[in-house]
Amino acid sequence: MATDLIAKWLGEWSMEVNIASTALKTFVVIVMATILGCERAQNRHAAGLRTMIVLSIGSMFAGIGDVYFITVLKVGFSFLSAAVMIGISIITANTIIFSSKNQIKGLTTSVGLWAMSIISAILGFGLYTAALIGFFALMIGLLAFSKLESYIRKKSNHFEIHLELKARNSLQEFMAAVREFGLKIDNLEANPAYANSGLGVYTVLLTVTGKELQKTSHQDIIKALSALDCIHYAELIE
Repeated sequence: MATDLIAKWLGEWSMEVNIASTALKTFVVIVMATILGCERAQNRHAAGLRTMIVLSIGSMFAGIGDVYFITVLKVGFSFLSAAVMIGISIITANTIIFSSKNQIKGLTTSVGLWAMSIISAILGFGLYTAALIGFFALMIGLLAFSKLESYIRKKSNHFEIHLELKARNSLQEFMAAVREFGLKIDNLEANPAYANSGLGVYTVLLTVTGKELQKTSHQDIIKALSALDCIHYAELIE
């Protein structure tokens, strides 16, 4: 008996492995993957529309295959879905990179691919309601909470900058000026991407300590710092 609300409404055929249920699941997973893929592609992220669709279809068919093996062939575990999860873990790990500004890129896309593969596998098992709820929750997390995250970052006393000094021996001058501004250096790392360039390039984590800077935006603080003679370029790392 179908226990999923949507499957119960559609009928027992939707839970079985047949042409009709396979076609329906394929259509639903393509629609979900297209929505998510367009969001990633629109923002120029690593994995776009085609990647998301292909990955989702593969995960969904793994779920369908496991249903068949368990119900018809009496295999005791979901080995196809397990193999897919291992493969997705490898793929998503390779989408995470460090940019030239020492920023982590592709992390959200990586976990998005991973989450979408799980949702697709669940759909393949015939759990339509759970898959749709999971997909809507995923989209809310990506769209709605991105604005909240941006707001929290702007209001935080901590921020990170990409710093380019005119000369490497200007670092001490920069550190002294930062303290005078009412800022504290929490962490300072030489950017490995410029290790052999002769440039003084750093990733700097700063904390606002001066009361007069509490209501000043991060961009305005960086603009003020950029006026220092020792600084060639400074940019906020989002």
